[in-house]
Amino acid sequence: MTRAITHAMKRAMKTAARRALLLAAMLASAACSVLPKAESPNIYRLPAAPLPQAQAGAVNWSLRVDTPQAERMLDSARIAVLPAGDVVSVYQGARWSDRVPVLLRNRLLEGFRNDGRVTALSSDDSNLQADYVLSADLTAFQSEYRGKDAVVVLRYDARLVRNSGLKIVAARRFEVTQPVNGTAVPQVVAAFGQAGDALAAQVVSWTLEQRASAARD
Repeated sequence: MTRAITHAMKRAMKTAARRALLLAAMLASAACSVLPKAESPNIYRLPAAPLPQAQAGAVNWSLRVDTPQAERMLDSARIAVLPAGDVVSVYQGARWSDRVPVLLRNRLLEGFRNDGRVTALSSDDSNLQADYVLSADLTAFQSEYRGKDAVVVLRYDARLVRNSGLKIVAARRFEVTQPVNGTAVPQVVAAFGQAGDALAAQVVSWTLEQRASAARD
């Protein structure tokens, strides 16, 4: 009699264990079906226009272009947008290929390379010694809605520093606005590229002009 009871109890325990496992599997399957899928964002490079012809007359001084400082909103790979007032948002499902300050620094480096006059060129990644350093604060790199129209805004507070004595030779705020031809993310990205090209051209010309002016003083 005792053996029969023990056997029955074992069978009941096995049955309960199988039911518990089945229930756990069903719950796990249900949970998987309701959990949001992981985001697979589109990764965008900062577009650049075709390379212009290099300018004549190489300079005899070296330049290091540093990554600009930026607040947390801009120091990321998210594509920022100000839909209204001071509200800050980002485009869902879209990312830059690198942090925004790095993207802009690399675009400026390309601008100097394309210009061709500063041949001794480096960045803060290598941290090589240079005669002059271009440093800056990046305070805007976003699209903004002004009424129903979107525009891209880039604001770059530049400083040209002579490494000898760490003297600021010149400083200037650059601000570029570029209308967006639509509201889709690829159109916004294209406007960022156009604004980056314009900013790079302005910064390259200003840097060379300020260095030449400092040499005459």
